[in-house]
Amino acid sequence: AITGSVAEPFGEDIWLLDGDRVRMFGIPFETRTCLVRLNSGLLWVHSPVALTPERLKAVTSLGAVGFIIAPNKIHSLEIVPWRSAFPEAQVWVSPRFHERHQEIASDGVLTDAAPKIWADDIQQQVFHGHRFLDEVVFLHVKSRTLIVTDLIQKHDPAREHAPWRWLKKWAGILGEKGGSACDLRASTADRDAARAARDKILSWDFDTLVISHGLCLRSGAKAEVERALAWLDR
Repeated sequence: AITGSVAEPFGEDIWLLDGDRVRMFGIPFETRTCLVRLNSGLLWVHSPVALTPERLKAVTSLGAVGFIIAPNKIHSLEIVPWRSAFPEAQVWVSPRFHERHQEIASDGVLTDAAPKIWADDIQQQVFHGHRFLDEVVFLHVKSRTLIVTDLIQKHDPAREHAPWRWLKKWAGILGEKGGSACDLRASTADRDAARAARDKILSWDFDTLVISHGLCLRSGAKAEVERALAWLDR
């Protein structure tokens, strides 16, 4: 549904923009940016994809970029190009981002509490308890949309070729029944901290779901997120 050069509306003041297919450890992943127009009029950009002239035009048609968000330390590839394209924008990064990327400058570090500059528009919660992943999950209040990055994945089977389709199914991240990858589940060391973060997220008022890798949901997201994170109780 997304062309890769046009920002697709996903609700009031929220859009999706597909990026290129990238590889991590040789495995291909679809990429996606979520754009939110804040009440200030500035754009809040989650997990920026590679900029092309067409994508740049699509973004600037929506407004001025105010904030560029690295929601975890893995989603870092396009932070520097976006900062170059939008030098007035602030870069905000996940709690452990600079452990991996000391060379990338930032203006703020994300915590469990949204900064005042977007607190009226977006809530946030760090997914605590994982050995490596330092992901921050967000809620766009106006559109009742939860925004996640790698915590939940639902790779589109129609866009996957074997053996990647089989591998992603085995990992638990394929299609509508996708969720948290098996390696993520296995490496969550502090289940109490992770459950507390999950419960905070589930206390929010949301019905739609944006994810960076795969199929988004336009309704019924609360029950689906609860299902996808039920492994924390096992």
